[in-house]
Amino acid sequence: MEKWEQANQQNQNKWRKKKNAVLLSEDEWLASLYPNQITSFEDYLKFSAQLKPMVKKHVQNILSVGTNVVMDFPGNTQNQRKWFLDLASEVNANHQLIFLNLSNQQCLRQIAQRRNEQPERAAFDTEATFIQVTKFFEAPEASEGLNICEFSGKE
Repeated sequence: MEKWEQANQQNQNKWRKKKNAVLLSEDEWLASLYPNQITSFEDYLKFSAQLKPMVKKHVQNILSVGTNVVMDFPGNTQNQRKWFLDLASEVNANHQLIFLNLSNQQCLRQIAQRRNEQPERAAFDTEATFIQVTKFFEAPEASEGLNICEFSGKE
């Protein structure tokens, strides 16, 4: 689980219901399309990149008919967030980026919980992977042109 992410499953369902939206999870897509093939961060990067063009077109088709979409996809870097912004802008769709401003300790607790709830992810959802991913984290900024909704995880 990255420092920034759309939300945990409970919050995703809340947003999906509130927005009457389709929920799309990168984790679910990757697990379905590439079962047991993601065993390292490099594998994740490779398969995630392969997934992006298909997901982009799919989401744009959904948005084009007026259906809202909640996406559980990472937005840890400016490039990842630009992908979201381009996806929405190209079909003149409104967007909102949910930024969970959590401490590393909060994220690590959520990772541990997710490993318990989803044992199949235990090999990849590790503190070492989190530390590796966190090195690339860039907090979203208003200058990126995003509608940012920040939730602070202050303890």
